[in-house]
Order: sequence, then structure tokens, then C-alpha cells
Amino acid sequence: MLRLVRELADPLVPRFSAGRARLRLGPNTSHHDDVAAELEAFARPLWGLAPLAAGGGEFAHWDLWRHGLAAGTDPGDPEFWGPVGDADQRLVETAALGLALALAPEELWDPLTGRQRDALAAWLLAALDARPVDNNWQFFPVMVGLGLDRVGVAFDRAPNAARLDRLESFDLGGGWYSDGPNEQRDYYVPFAMHYYGLIYARLAGDRDPARAERFRERAAAFAPDFQHWFASDGAAVPYGRSLTYRFAQGAFWGALAFAGVEALPWPEVKGHLLRHLRWWLDRPIRDRDGLLTVGYGYAQPMLAEQYNAPGSPYWAMKAFLPLALPGGHPFWAAQELDAPALPAVSTQPQAGAALMRDGDGRHVVLLSARQHHNWVRHGAAKYAKFAYSTIFGFSVPAGSWGLEQGAFDSTLALSEDGEHWRPCEVPARPSASDGVLHTRWTPWPDVEVETWLLALAPWHVRVHRVRTGRALATAEGAFAVDRDPAPRRKGTGPGHARFDSPAGLCVIEDLRGGRTGDLVRALPGTNVLARRTVIPTLTGDLEPGEHLLACAVLGAADAPELVGDTGSPEPSGAGAWPAPPAWETVAALLRAFGERGHPGLPAALTGDGTARDAT
Repeated sequence: MLRLVRELADPLVPRFSAGRARLRLGPNTSHHDDVAAELEAFARPLWGLAPLAAGGGEFAHWDLWRHGLAAGTDPGDPEFWGPVGDADQRLVETAALGLALALAPEELWDPLTGRQRDALAAWLLAALDARPVDNNWQFFPVMVGLGLDRVGVAFDRAPNAARLDRLESFDLGGGWYSDGPNEQRDYYVPFAMHYYGLIYARLAGDRDPARAERFRERAAAFAPDFQHWFASDGAAVPYGRSLTYRFAQGAFWGALAFAGVEALPWPEVKGHLLRHLRWWLDRPIRDRDGLLTVGYGYAQPMLAEQYNAPGSPYWAMKAFLPLALPGGHPFWAAQELDAPALPAVSTQPQAGAALMRDGDGRHVVLLSARQHHNWVRHGAAKYAKFAYSTIFGFSVPAGSWGLEQGAFDSTLALSEDGEHWRPCEVPARPSASDGVLHTRWTPWPDVEVETWLLALAPWHVRVHRVRTGRALATAEGAFAVDRDPAPRRKGTGPGHARFDSPAGLCVIEDLRGGRTGDLVRALPGTNVLARRTVIPTLTGDLEPGEHLLACAVLGAADAPELVGDTGSPEPSGAGAWPAPPAWETVAALLRAFGERGHPGLPAALTGDGTARDAT
């Protein structure tokens, strides 16, 4: 980890501006101004460099950040960053500066002249008056306060106490927060809400012990749920916004160590973090100069949010917080353990999610029924798809014409003309219990869809009750599979589609009949993990009225035979995947879901009806 921090920071050195206050990593296409983008690139590496210094690690280029900090906060300097305004990107980056002053004042504060210290303190004090967005941003002035405390600058603590109270109001129980007064339950819970809370608990716990203890207790309650979001090789489920922050996904594990919260045994916590970092090191996420790119599994600007500038990916440096700890800390002294054995299904109602894993944990699928975030680019794809996979990722659309441009993996898309499609975008009124999720969505005023998702590992089942006042074409995609390796087997037919390649196996089976299998070749660059994919898909038509659609989807890292699969050779027996669940089984689970007080299908629709023999 010491080497990796330096490997990530060293390529930044030639990109500093003349006055050292800005880092210019490429053209800024984010919605904030260029100065803020260059401040972002300057500040974010400090999430790793400050812990490095606090733990005694050496770094040869502290003078660049020190000189830049002085220039950027001096109103008379040509590279002045400008004042921090309300809901301003500059406020985001003050959090890294606050942590750096708290952990490494000997590098960034002590060598400054008295005049430079005064200018830096004045700029940060003014930032405390800026209005943050009402979500995790409320923590940014708190982080600034931690830095000012460390270097002896007085400030009014009352506004930060009110911000902390507001942040605690987002507590949902069970260790979960919402990221503001909304439906957001994504990686901002671990790498923002918990992360900053744990830093506060460590650095301000002696002054605010009751709050610090609450932050620790919530983090300890969250950890058992969060471990289900990681596969045994360290991959996290790609899901939601800000995926370009990459290994910030695992930063929570290091923050537990920093705050001394042994939520899981230290060997397990250490394993979660280090496996995650190793998984990322095997991905092409740096350019030829060693700079982190915008994207997820590869450079993919189309994935970016409107607030992602060239320096945005360096929030990944949050993963290095435990470098602030001495080498003898139990986290470092522990012998790293392999991923623990976990149940096949974990239902997490606060997140509106159920997570499935295969027998050895190599593949994790998140079923989602709760969230939407349509102000971010491709928000429907990032939040409102039915399933997200550590192996197959998910896809974002490349256009609005046809299934190939829409890249509708893991969703049901509906169309009036067969060319322009609407997937699930704004799920509403979610329910989650015992591996079954439910949501409603309305793509047109006279079309209402109720969707049930069932975690029946290794399969997941989707059931849709469609009430429509217009004729519709339907296309329901399974996972998107890398099509660059030559497929070993592929096939389509009435009620099924399969694609089996060295990159993985994906099967979709219609459980009610009436749809036809297809293999959709999505446009390149749409999937977050694979550059070119094919999506096994079921297609069909609906007349005005009420309809019931149901399918089973299987995704796997390898491809043993499917029991009774008519599209393959004779089943191998031992080691074969089970057949898809029969409709009778699905109907019984839906009835039980309804009996537990959740929305259930009407009895007339859950009977045997047109149940198709699973074999």
C-alpha cells in the first residue's frame, strides 16, 4: 500500500502548474469551472498522502503540495482558487485539505510563513460559512474543523455541531444511512457517511464521546451487511453513481481500522481491503503516463457523471487511510484471511436490495428494487436495473434508437414502435423480505408495471404484472457478456437465450411462455467491465390489457451443463447447475411474500396457469 500511494502520486508531479496550486490532468468536461477541477486534482491525492505521512511514510514531493496550498489560498496570487461558495465544488475539496492538516501538519502547515498560515486559515474559515448540499456534503465543514483544530485555529463550533446533528438524522437503523433526505443507498454510505464519521470518531472522540460512539456503533452494524457486496476475489458490485472513484468502494474497511472498530475480526477486515485493491490492480484503469482514467473497468468517459473532472478518480486514495496507523496496529499485525463463507442470499431492506452469491463467492449479484437518481447521467442504468453483477457489471445506453444502442441488460424495456424503448427508470414503493423484492414503475400514464424479484441462487427470477392501455413491444435482457472471447456455446429459441464464453455464462428462460430468445449485440463501450458485449434477451408483444411475464436468469463465472437444458449436450450430472425454478415454486414464494404483508400477485395470476415444464 505504501508503494501504491507513491505509484499513483508520482505521475502527477509533471502536471503541476507553475505556481503549484493546480493540477492539469486533461480537459475538464465537468459542470464546475476549470479552477475548481484543477483544485480537485490537487486536493484528492491528499486522501492517501496525508495518511502516508502520518504513519511515517516518506514522499519526495511534499514541497509541491505545500507551495500550492499557499498559492491557492492567497487572494493576491495568480493561482488563487477563489472563494468557496454555496454548494460549490471547492467545498468538496476542502475536506481533503482538512484531513491533511489534521494528519500531516508537519508537511503542510509548520513550514509555512506566518502570512501564508493566515491566508490559509482565512480561506478555510470562510469555507465554513458556505452552504453545503443537504447530504454527505454536511461532513465537509466538519473535516475542515478537524484540520483547524489540529493547527490551533479557533472557529465557531456551533454550526458544525448542527451539521453533525443533521447527518445523524439520516440514520435508518441497522447501520444504514440515506445520503440525504432521499432514497439513496449506494457507495456513498460506506465511503462518505461512515468514512467521515469514523474519522471524526478517531480525531474528535475525546471532545464529543457520545457522538463518536454512535458513529462507531453504526459502522460496526453496517459491516456485516456490506461484506456481502464483495466477491471472494475482492470485486465489489458495480452499482450507482461515482464509479470512477474505483477503490474508494473498499475505503470503509480501512476506516474501521483507523477508528479502532473491530466490526469483524481484523484478519477479515484486512482481507476485504487488500483483495479489493488487488482486484483493481488487474484492471486497465491507468493511462500510459500512470494517471487514473475516468471510467470503471477501463477508460470510459461515457460512464462519467456531469461532476466528474480529470482529477475525480483520485477519491480512490481514500482507501489508504490505515497507512496513518503504526505498523504494530492489530490491522497490520493480523494475518490476512480469505473471504469468509457467507449465506447464499442476504436481504438488506434499508437498501431495498438482496445480494446473492455462488458457492465459492466468485460471483455476487445485487438485486435492486428501491433506488433512482435520475439527475445523474444514465441514472436509470446505474440504479434502476433489476440486477448488478461483479462479473458482468451493467451497461449504460449509447443512444435512443434500438436495443443495440439502449444496451438493456438486467431490465425490462417497453416500446410503442419497436425502436424507442423505455426501461424501468423510477421505481416506487419498494418492499423487501426474505429474498423477495417488489417495486412499481410507470413508463407511461396508462402503463403500470409491478415487478417482483426473487433471489433463488444461483438463479434470480423476475415477475412483472403489466397493465397497459396501449400495445407494446417488450425486451427483457439478462446480463451483458463479453463477446470478445469466442463463445463456446450460444443459442436462442422459443422462451430462452444463452451465451457461454470464457468470460462467463448467461442464460435467460421464460417461465410463462409467449416470448422468443434473442442475442443483442450492444454497441461497444456501453458496459462498465467489458468493452464489447452481447445480451441474451427475451422479446414479445403485448396487447392492451393485463399481462404476466416471468423469467429466470442465470449468470456464472464458468459453464458446467445445465440440468435438462435442451440447448446443450446431455447434462453432466455432478457439478451441473440446477434447472431454473418452476413457475409453481415461484408462485408459492410470491404468495408467502403477500402473506407477510407485502404486495402479492392476485391468486388468479399465481395459479399453475400456463406453467411450463422446467425441463
